[in-house]
Amino acid sequence: MDNPLVASLRIQKISAFDLPELRPYATLRRPLEHKQQGIFVAESEKVVRRLLESKLTVVSVVLPEKWLEEYRPLLEARPENVAVYLADKKLLEGLVGFTMFQGVLAVGKVPPPVSLAEILAQSPSPKCFAAVDELANAENLGALVRNCVAFGVQALLVGETSSSPYLRRAVRNSMGTIFQLPVVELNQKRGPHESSAELRRRGILGSQKNLTLAQTLLALRARGVRCIAAHPHTDKRALSEADFSGDCCIVFGSEGNGISKAVLESCDEAVAIPMSAGVDSLNVGAAAAVFLYEAKRQRNKI
Repeated sequence: MDNPLVASLRIQKISAFDLPELRPYATLRRPLEHKQQGIFVAESEKVVRRLLESKLTVVSVVLPEKWLEEYRPLLEARPENVAVYLADKKLLEGLVGFTMFQGVLAVGKVPPPVSLAEILAQSPSPKCFAAVDELANAENLGALVRNCVAFGVQALLVGETSSSPYLRRAVRNSMGTIFQLPVVELNQKRGPHESSAELRRRGILGSQKNLTLAQTLLALRARGVRCIAAHPHTDKRALSEADFSGDCCIVFGSEGNGISKAVLESCDEAVAIPMSAGVDSLNVGAAAAVFLYEAKRQRNKI
């Protein structure tokens, strides 16, 4: 007689990724396909474990048979019927491209979009948000996400010129903390930013997908949220002189180009980390850690 517990987990051994249900794993290097399907791939033992512990929808898990009993309690606790595929570790290493891979993968569904209005309503004051502009490197974005969760950021605003935090490498570098962080993705670039009065008149906060990051920052400022650009090329104010004690949104840019002119002009002020001569800037993940630590310190939470 079949074990009903095993049947409920839909366990199946595989020797190749030729089943239609396994296509997301076979297309790891085609992020556009995953985005169109509204899914993401989680990899590594810890990241998959955190996905299974989260409230996000899990579609399937692929792992070597030796991991099955380790994951069984988490799989059985899931509200959905997760498909479990058992594969040889060498097959999985060939899929991801490196030999030290732990052999655990999963497909989850990107959570439904959250509006800026919802984020503002749900976040207690003093609010602390982060935003990214022109940050295309998925690994750096993942590291920034990890810092956001570590230092109590309530939501991340992803500008229209930045990568998605649900790219496989971003999810991996976040160590699964992306599953805990509300994200507002601004996907459609529009024309020049409008005045805050115009944004208030249009009630724009509930329809952020049609806004640029610059427009969204103006909308935040209209609601009393101070927008502070983490900008290394400034002589106006050092980090220790900035005020993070009230509602604020800290904006980070790419290492190469920094923050775009339109986004910089939409902020209340630009703030820099004082550094020794000969060093232009820090990696964005490191810079985010410094800024977010200072913000949390000022809020008397460290």
